Amino acid sequence: MRKVFVEENVNIIYNNFVNTYLRILYASFPFVRLRNLQNSKPWLTKGIKISCLNKRRIYLNYRNNTNPNFKKHYKRYCQILSRVISAAKRLHYSKLILQSANKQKTTWNIIKTLTSNKKTSYITTLININDESHTNLLDIANAFNTYFTSVADNLLTKNFSDMDTITNEDPMTYLRKNFKYCHSQIKLKNTTTYEINKIINSLKSKTTHGYDEISDKILKARAPFILSPLTYIFKKVLSSGIFPDPLKYSEVQPLFKKDEKTEVSNYCPISLLPSV
Repeated sequence: MRKVFVEENVNIIYNNFVNTYLRILYASFPFVRLRNLQNSKPWLTKGIKISCLNKRRIYLNYRNNTNPNFKKHYKRYCQILSRVISAAKRLHYSKLILQSANKQKTTWNIIKTLTSNKKTSYITTLININDESHTNLLDIANAFNTYFTSVADNLLTKNFSDMDTITNEDPMTYLRKNFKYCHSQIKLKNTTTYEINKIINSLKSKTTHGYDEISDKILKARAPFILSPLTYIFKKVLSSGIFPDPLKYSEVQPLFKKDEKTEVSNYCPISLLPSV
């Protein structure tokens, strides 16, 4: 992080910080492809596994035997095993809810698990552009970008047209006319490492991230090691009045709302901002 403290340009300082941080992060925690080893049935105990094996053995005996008692015994065994499995599920999920800090969220996650309601991607690879179907991803991205930016312009135009026709002033003209001079009583104090640490700890431990690839969860976990460079960066921002250009960008993802998936107007933009 030494490069952070030797520069004066805010943009260069921030870029040096992010580049150094990500280099150390990926060197310490490289990406590794793992198989899905997660237990999809955490309620499945050792005893239930043994009982399932016994059920299979009883079924084979019943299938290869004409004695009606084998069939009766097999059905009875299946009924008992089903009740045991149901009880194990109830016990497991009840324990999860009781131990959870957010019981409502945990309950909904359990419902999604039991109903196999997994998250699906709503982004389609086929979009109508000027009444023509397009599958080129670059064309689709440009179409979404054009639509989202035009929506903002249309709203601004509509708001300006609804303003008082006598004055015909937009908000920026009004501000420039009424606030010609700076107010001397407005003063910005330098921040401290204590304040930065308090703000970082107040963030939710989310794994989503913007284009900088730094999530809130990672930021909170590594906070003690980056407090000094972050404090230096924010002090430079306050003293120079320059906001770092990289923090002005966001990663925009289209989220499907309803109706046809091939129409860009049926999507709304979701902006993923940098955690810093």
